[in-house]
Amino acid sequence: MIDKRRTAPIARDAMAYVLAGGRGSRLFELTDVRAKPAVYFGGKARIIDFALSNALNSGIRRIGVATQYKAHSLIRHLQRGWNFFRPERNESFDILPASQRVSESQWYLGTADAVFQNLDIIEAYAPEYIVILAGDHVYKMDYELMLRQHVESGADVTVGCLEVARTEASGFGVMHVDAKDQIIAFIEKPADPPGMPDKPDFALASMGIYVFRTRFLADLLREDAANEDSNHDFGGDLIPHIVKHGKAVAHRFTESCVRGEQEKESYWRDVGTIDAYWEANIDLTDVVPHLDIYDRSWPLWTYSEVTPPAKFVHDYEGRRGAAISSLVAGGTIISGSSLHRSLIFTGVRAHSYSSITEAVVMPDCEIGRGARLHRVVVDAGVKIPPGLIVGEYPELDAQRFRRSDKGVVLITQPMIDLLRD
Repeated sequence: MIDKRRTAPIARDAMAYVLAGGRGSRLFELTDVRAKPAVYFGGKARIIDFALSNALNSGIRRIGVATQYKAHSLIRHLQRGWNFFRPERNESFDILPASQRVSESQWYLGTADAVFQNLDIIEAYAPEYIVILAGDHVYKMDYELMLRQHVESGADVTVGCLEVARTEASGFGVMHVDAKDQIIAFIEKPADPPGMPDKPDFALASMGIYVFRTRFLADLLREDAANEDSNHDFGGDLIPHIVKHGKAVAHRFTESCVRGEQEKESYWRDVGTIDAYWEANIDLTDVVPHLDIYDRSWPLWTYSEVTPPAKFVHDYEGRRGAAISSLVAGGTIISGSSLHRSLIFTGVRAHSYSSITEAVVMPDCEIGRGARLHRVVVDAGVKIPPGLIVGEYPELDAQRFRRSDKGVVLITQPMIDLLRD
């Protein structure tokens, strides 16, 4: 067990490095114009805000974000929402696009290469420790506790791990550990995942979170960069190398997961599919959601637009501005429209007689008069035509839009434009 009594925070001597270049192809058209970490989440935020907020709340004041795929939306968000770090307080926030600084013909070749290409920037700040993070997962975690375990165990690398049922662990990189959680083997997507010593029906799956001493990682990255046979990836190359030649230790997410008073279980989600994305957002409308974004002790930091309050107008039978079990962001006008179990982002306009149920509606959308939407994800800026019905006729939905295996319909503006041709 980790001693959770706080002494001098190790996070003060650490840098967080967020890998945010992923495309997120399983989100299909949602990532046509933005990287997965830049996808909207929770009514106001972006997915990347969870990793960044965890770092900030943990006490880390030096952060770098490596971007690559369709990064404009992400970079704009970071510039607007994460520009409050002050160099005079020994704080820094660097946005690090793949700028071919090592080679004029080389973009980021893998997750490890995305760190190696910016190694001179990292070393200039001289952090004693570095926390490598994925920028595309939804969770709350205190990295200070993971840093403390890393120091106390004397590990070369500490790997953040989820406890996953063995029957579901085949889609992950799985850690085979001994009784002290030292990693014996790293197995990528095993057919028969090894169980945990104390919980044989569960396996430890990698979260894509790693802690290193910076000097150790720098030497390892330079060695890896010189290896032409390497894919320059943490999970595929560096971690297996350390497991074989050094000391790798697993850190259980349950040890550092942050839970509010209402949160009974550890919460971590990869919202990398349309179904998973829709479910995670709609879950927030529950009376007691599994993820508490209202927890003021561990706030979700993001870019907050200056908007007027949400507005609900008209009070006639069939034309009543109302919302039940829903989250509605500022700048929204619900004009004679009904919402039920839906999540509505900033600046949405819903016109009279429209009905929106179990829907995730992104910023600046317009829902036309008399439209009916059920189990949908509506991309930002979409204008839903008056009278359009989605979610009631599966075969028709599949012809016009993208319909998931679980019946969730994704709607984008190009799809709407094709209806008018």
